[in-house]
Amino acid sequence: MSNFNPEKLYVEFENNITYTSPIIPRLYTLTHSDETGDLFLYIGQNYNLNKITSFRDEVLARWIKLNGKYVLSVDLYVGGSEFDFINQSKRYDIFNKELPLALKAIIYGDNQLFKTYPELNNSEIIVTFHSIYPVFNSRSSWGYINDYRS
Repeated sequence: MSNFNPEKLYVEFENNITYTSPIIPRLYTLTHSDETGDLFLYIGQNYNLNKITSFRDEVLARWIKLNGKYVLSVDLYVGGSEFDFINQSKRYDIFNKELPLALKAIIYGDNQLFKTYPELNNSEIIVTFHSIYPVFNSRSSWGYINDYRS
């Protein structure tokens, strides 16, 4: 896994989002540059579809309520018919390797939210990998927000 460097993170808030509200809907679109290693975090009430490229290597996350508790729900697109099994296997491995870095970036980039609502630090992170191949199409817990605080 790559190390998280806050100097490589650029955060943009949508006009209708503040540093502290709302929690729901609050959606994250995290993209990156392979050339520079820069990370680009967009926080809004919608995903920033303009930031999504044909590589589909973005990390999408949003706050939801599950059984009365806040949960950070993360969605990763491993592939549809445009990627064969071998490429999806590689993408799945890369997502698994780099997801801790992505989670650290999201948490760091929205740090004021966690300072304002410290109970969110105990929120579970549920990750869904989307794939046409059942072996990659899965959902699992990736721990808690506190596990990824720098």
